[in-house]
Amino acid sequence: MTAATEVLRRRLLVIFNPAAGRNARRRLQRALRALEAFAVVCELRETAAPGDAEAIASAARREAFDAIAVVGGDGTVNEVVNGLADPELPLAIFPFGIGNVLANEIGLPSDPAALAAIAAHGPAQAVRAGEIRFEGEGARSRRFLLMAGIGFDAEVVEKLNLDLKRRAGKLAFVTSILARLWRYQPTEYRIVAESEGGTVEHRVASAVATKAHFYAGKFVLAPAARLGDPSFELALFKRQGRWPALRALAALAAGCLHRLADVDIVRVSRLRFATPAGAPVQIDGDVLGRVPASIGLAPAPILIVYPSPGA
Repeated sequence: MTAATEVLRRRLLVIFNPAAGRNARRRLQRALRALEAFAVVCELRETAAPGDAEAIASAARREAFDAIAVVGGDGTVNEVVNGLADPELPLAIFPFGIGNVLANEIGLPSDPAALAAIAAHGPAQAVRAGEIRFEGEGARSRRFLLMAGIGFDAEVVEKLNLDLKRRAGKLAFVTSILARLWRYQPTEYRIVAESEGGTVEHRVASAVATKAHFYAGKFVLAPAARLGDPSFELALFKRQGRWPALRALAALAAGCLHRLADVDIVRVSRLRFATPAGAPVQIDGDVLGRVPASIGLAPAPILIVYPSPGA
């Protein structure tokens, strides 16, 4: 399949994370009714535990389905991306979770019926996924569509109260951010990055390697980042301390993070989170591994169903 190929989809494997959001099931039912009106046959599979979406996606084949509909947040999408065994099988996103950066990035609507129309008829477009390889004990690789980060944001995710996240949504992130600011411990992270200009070592307080220009919803982290680019934007937070972290959060909320003097954003082709060993790494909103880890482009693109720009 080529990028931006529009087809009529009649068979969808629907992978639903019921823990994604408080209204997720109600919105899913609206989407399923709209898909039925398009004469789309859906096979619904619900997840019950972390890893279920990955396992379900790994068994899906193009012979049985025209696409996989992922119903949840960015974490559920990440699981499906990593389980996907058939590169010809596109993903249709129903962003009914707490974190939906990918949906914002590709311009998806929020209305379930509109999302159903895109899933049934929209073009499948190639996205250049990143791939991170964890180098420690039990070395393994994992793909990601959005970002990988170390430092403050990874600590916030690692200490997130999951029960509060299920009950209160984004309030859980605010609570974790405040707790991390209160208990702030300076840590120096060493990153080795490759670009057209050569290899450069950075020593920073935090860093995020991203393919998306949005972060934590619709906050702009890296204005030049685009999912289709064969590169990463590396946001480097150079100063330690509570006040630099708080200033960066305020600038992110105001849309001017990239203008801060103590934040650099550079384009890189590859990078390595080198030290400190054992520090958490967040990938698409979940801590899924530890430093050291190397990041590059995945060998093959992922097909995502979404409207063409300007459509």
